[in-house]
Amino acid sequence: MIETKQLVKTFLDGETETKVLKGIDFKVEDGEFISIMGRSGAGKSTFLYQMSLLDEPTSGEVIIYGRDTHTMKVEEKIPFRLTMFGYVFQDYALLPDLTALENVALPLLMQNIPSDKAYARAEESLTKLELQHRLHKLPSHMSGGEQQRVSIARAVVHHPKVLFADEPTANLDNESSQVIMQIFRDLHKEGQTIIMITHEEQYAKVAQKTVVIDDGTIVSVTSNN
Repeated sequence: MIETKQLVKTFLDGETETKVLKGIDFKVEDGEFISIMGRSGAGKSTFLYQMSLLDEPTSGEVIIYGRDTHTMKVEEKIPFRLTMFGYVFQDYALLPDLTALENVALPLLMQNIPSDKAYARAEESLTKLELQHRLHKLPSHMSGGEQQRVSIARAVVHHPKVLFADEPTANLDNESSQVIMQIFRDLHKEGQTIIMITHEEQYAKVAQKTVVIDDGTIVSVTSNN
């Protein structure tokens, strides 16, 4: 499904060059649940951003379903991300002036899906995550755990091929974190491909395999089964 070849990402700060990713070769198969771990600054989020087309690598290839994304124009990547991928971030990334229902319906509306169908699917997605009582609440009127569940509902409402999650439990208490991880377990059982960054070993083990990154390279891949 996703393959990286000699993936390199370098950041420039004035005349200082920092190579964050140092030639990563990696494959993600359809239906896999992969956790990515590593110390702060190891390159975890940078790696995820390259795979998910939220950033452009300095060199190397990101191949998705056999297509080299380096050859894609910007105007091609935007609808590609919108239809193929779902994203969950540690800060939830919800629009504060929109209700839970409106936040979840937004990516469908951006795909020009009729409003009635978009809102019906958004309500279905939120209800599946047991948020039917929060449909018309603003993010500021919900707990952190509820906001993250809204974020997940939004990420999967269009049935993405891959769900990318960057530290989805980082700002949550233990109880809310357990709820989020159970949602990920359930999504994976339904066939969802998931790539998740986490700093918590207990949550990393929920995935099929754990990839450890250090100093811009993959240092280990461990099966959790």
